[in-house]
Amino acid sequence: MADTTLQFRSALISVYHKTGLDDIVKKLHALGVEIYSTGGTYDFLENLGIPAHKVEDLTSYPSILGGRVKTLHPKVFGGILGRRENTGDIAEMEQWEIPNFDLVVIDLYPFEETVQSGASPADIIEKIDIGGISLIRAAAKNFNHVVCIPSQNHYDVLNKMLMDGGKSTLQERQSLSADSFEISSRYDFAIWNYLSGGSVTPLRYGE
Repeated sequence: MADTTLQFRSALISVYHKTGLDDIVKKLHALGVEIYSTGGTYDFLENLGIPAHKVEDLTSYPSILGGRVKTLHPKVFGGILGRRENTGDIAEMEQWEIPNFDLVVIDLYPFEETVQSGASPADIIEKIDIGGISLIRAAAKNFNHVVCIPSQNHYDVLNKMLMDGGKSTLQERQSLSADSFEISSRYDFAIWNYLSGGSVTPLRYGE
């Protein structure tokens, strides 16, 4: 049987809450993992002294529309969805200079918490995560080649992988994929519930 162990060489990190991230990025850096990040996450890494690439440098596009569009670009999603054994995918990624992302770490905008805070409808709409949920779905789809960490509640799983030298098994990746799609579906349900006039109950993603 072919070895399905994945060694982390590159990571894409885009999180809303930064709690617990410092320990993770320090371990990634110590393992020589190349990190790409967005906006506030990049600033957080820079303040820690952790080298990282800005996603906007990869895409050649800045964050636009007040932050509504940051990661929605073929160079980002190609790096997540590329099939490592597919010669066509490999050739296209080389042609367009798309890096492989082995690890994707996401923490979604706090939609339910914003609703419960009594925020205005406009503020609530802005907390509907588009890029983050798309990154989760892409990484979860390509679990054969990518580890998806879809919430802060999965940091303990990631830390175990990092303590094991920054690698994962196929079984671990598939389990995280299942969790990721559960989070995605529950997040969308919360949005549907709000827009249809229902009440919003915190879902505590990943638990």
